[in-house]
Amino acid sequence: MSQSWNEATEELNAIVASFDQGEVSVDDLFAKLERASAIIEELEERLRGTSARVEELTPRLSRVLDGE
Repeated sequence: MSQSWNEATEELNAIVASFDQGEVSVDDLFAKLERASAIIEELEERLRGTSARVEELTPRLSRVLDGE
């Protein structure tokens, strides 16, 4: 996915809004559900990666702040 976080969440929100407003035809339902699922999986992967980086950097930041 080459979208930014905001672009991805905006697209996901638009898909959800189209469901809420009943704007999805039966023909488009599967494609929209598949796209929403792909966006969610990508965002979850980004969150996992960010969490891992934060966990890695936290001890280093603590050492710097403690003056080590």
